[in-house]
Amino acid sequence: MGMTLEQLNAASADEFVALLAGTYEHSPWIAKRAAGARPLLSLAHLKAVMADVVRSASLDEQLGLIRAHPELAGKAMVSKTLTAESTNEQSKAGLTDCTPEEFARLQQLNADYNARFGWPFILAVRGPRGLGLSRAQIIETFARRLENHPDFERAECLRNIHRIAEIRLNDKFGVTPTLGQQVWDWAETLAVHSDPGFKEQGQLTVTYLTEAHQACAGQLRQWMLDCGFDEVSIDAVGNVVGVYRGSDPGARRLLTGSHYDTVRNGGKYDGRLGILVPCVCVRELKRQGRRLPFDLEVIAFAEEEGQRYKATFLGSSGLTGHFDPAWLAQRDADGITMAEAMRAAGHAGTMPPIQELRRDPQHYRGFVEVHIEQGPVLDERDLPLGVVTSINGSVRYLGEIVGQASHAGTTPMGSRRDAAAAVAELVLFVEAQAASMPEVVGTVGILSVPAGSINVIPGRCLFSLDLRATTNAARDALDLAVREELQAICQRRGLHYKLDQTMVAAAAPSDAALQARWEAAVRSLGLPVLRLPSGAGHDAMKLHEVMPQAMLFLRGGNAGISHNPLETITADDAQLCVEAFQHLLDSFR
Repeated sequence: MGMTLEQLNAASADEFVALLAGTYEHSPWIAKRAAGARPLLSLAHLKAVMADVVRSASLDEQLGLIRAHPELAGKAMVSKTLTAESTNEQSKAGLTDCTPEEFARLQQLNADYNARFGWPFILAVRGPRGLGLSRAQIIETFARRLENHPDFERAECLRNIHRIAEIRLNDKFGVTPTLGQQVWDWAETLAVHSDPGFKEQGQLTVTYLTEAHQACAGQLRQWMLDCGFDEVSIDAVGNVVGVYRGSDPGARRLLTGSHYDTVRNGGKYDGRLGILVPCVCVRELKRQGRRLPFDLEVIAFAEEEGQRYKATFLGSSGLTGHFDPAWLAQRDADGITMAEAMRAAGHAGTMPPIQELRRDPQHYRGFVEVHIEQGPVLDERDLPLGVVTSINGSVRYLGEIVGQASHAGTTPMGSRRDAAAAVAELVLFVEAQAASMPEVVGTVGILSVPAGSINVIPGRCLFSLDLRATTNAARDALDLAVREELQAICQRRGLHYKLDQTMVAAAAPSDAALQARWEAAVRSLGLPVLRLPSGAGHDAMKLHEVMPQAMLFLRGGNAGISHNPLETITADDAQLCVEAFQHLLDSFR
């Protein structure tokens, strides 16, 4: 039988430290300080408390914790002086069975890493599911992180130490995150399907109505049936729709879901997490023979990313009644219209059946969505969950500044009409202005000089603007400031410009009542509530146009990177996400 919270809460300070011995390598001071946070409400609470102790420690203490860990496949392993915990972890990752070539590579990486950073490389080698990374994965990660900035790498080492401690605590308590493992396993299985040209390179790309996309839809449909949904179908735009009937057929439904398409060379959890988590919840309800007092409708939206066609939020637009008929005539890179792609996939490709997808908001109590954060905030705070306050409103532009191309050697500095220098000045203004305003971001993602030459002063410079804020008012204030500065820069430098607005989206503040339910769900797990805005767009943003919505974020590893193969989550975090969703469902009783 494993350790219990009751034991820890009742233990003396010394007994508390002894019970948690080995959780953090050779660092009993962490448990000693964590004892003061009792009573502990849950295992998740204990993990958060200990992580907070480390985050609040001095730099010297943090470096001491990192240096208390052994190298991977290092001298301590060879001499068999590792702690029992480290021996178990390195063995599960197969580091005790390295080939001579792998061992030599790891020794070189250890030497290079220590020379660069001054501490040993730390990696939670049991991985996101707890079963162990492969030696190839370990070596690849080692080499990649060798290029990090020292401050970032120190923080990444500490995050991996927390993950190591989390797995060790699971072992002490005899806990296995089975529901989170199911989410993780499903995501792995779904990622087998990828578009041609990407699959062969081991990359995940699933764009609208390709064979891989339809295979994903078929797999999701089958999983929904297996989980016990009462109704499962694929609708006129490719959304996979599952309904788990409630005990009161007259009650308003709860709607949830997310998208299953991906960006090119993307990650396994963006969107898909918001489908798989509620599916696990339905499976558990079915196993328990339980019915909610209302229908739960789970939708795997066919398209959100706008990769094959310029029709972002296509799937959720069908539900809101905002599907644009002009989209059907759009052509992809191969000249195939959307209507043709729909017909090839077995859909009508015409508006009448698409119009029938519109949901009556009066029949719904709202839309909730779980999603990976796609940012670094939760990872930096060592928190698995966060409650979204608003989805940012945004405005985008494509622009061009025109000056005079001239000789780089013969044109005096005071006589130049340099278009690129003007855009550079604008870039710095956008950065400074956005930084000076709360919950606002601004980005110049495209910057190019057409037909540029090393010895020619740029006469033209193309650029983009992406301005986002939690409220429309803040977005508009940033927008106005940037456009006024653009005009002033061009007047001062003797240039002219063109600026075309390509997109504008309203902010989507979370419904207060639904947000409060998410907050209560997080507290029920013994975790602090972190409120944060969403800088990215989500299907919840479209549903917001017709019904209340609120989102829950799940921490992403690797500093929260997304739209990238390094996108990752742990089974433990997914477990907490499922439990939070279960709490939210029960809160409507």
